[in-house]
Amino acid sequence: MNEYPWFDFDQVDFVTSDQHFSHARISELAERPFATVEEMNAEVVGADDTVLHLGDLALGPIEESVGLTAHLNGRRFLVPGNHDRVSPATQSRRAIERFAPLYKAAGWSILPEVIEGTRRGYRILASHYSYSGDPHGTDRHTTHRPRADDGVPLLHGHTHARDHGPHGHEFHVGVNADDFTLIDEWVRSLPGIETRLQAATREARTVFADVVDGETPGSDALFYMQGCNELVIVLEELLDALPSYEANG
Repeated sequence: MNEYPWFDFDQVDFVTSDQHFSHARISELAERPFATVEEMNAEVVGADDTVLHLGDLALGPIEESVGLTAHLNGRRFLVPGNHDRVSPATQSRRAIERFAPLYKAAGWSILPEVIEGTRRGYRILASHYSYSGDPHGTDRHTTHRPRADDGVPLLHGHTHARDHGPHGHEFHVGVNADDFTLIDEWVRSLPGIETRLQAATREARTVFADVVDGETPGSDALFYMQGCNELVIVLEELLDALPSYEANG
């Protein structure tokens, strides 16, 4: 069953994070290849592309900095980062209600802090935060991060790593817009990676075998009912996996 809100990653062309629009020192602090904020604020996405932004979109006076993004091309989704004024990790509910219209007016669709879905049939997660790691050393906002690394590929920003890209089950997206085809290749290259359908089928077979080979109703009806409930859960996951697999297989 899904732990986080579901998102259709197949619609995405580019993924990026941590632009920090209007933050004049971010290029210096993160050793980015931009001479000025204006150069950093330039965009490269086509008008018909879809972009997934993994947080820390803008700093400085919020009306000005978020307003800078209104001219950007494409359909744009934002997973909030700790510096965004719509972040549950750092902002009150009242602040989020106040600032959300500014982001929406600039063309952003605001998503939850952690999303999961499938891309070409493979399950992935996306969040501003990595499973672990922080540019300040100690992990912050731990209750707003994804669950512990259990092998599901995760796209993230936040760490400001200069060598952004794949590391283990994580892919750190940087200020440059990463073409999602690079991420597709990375996901397929992970050892032991399964499509959502393959994983659901394997789990269903395991649970089914446990139920069939387990106790009979006459000896332990409670055990039998628990097994049936588990079987229903994995069959629902299996059925949910079928449309995405057939569409992208």
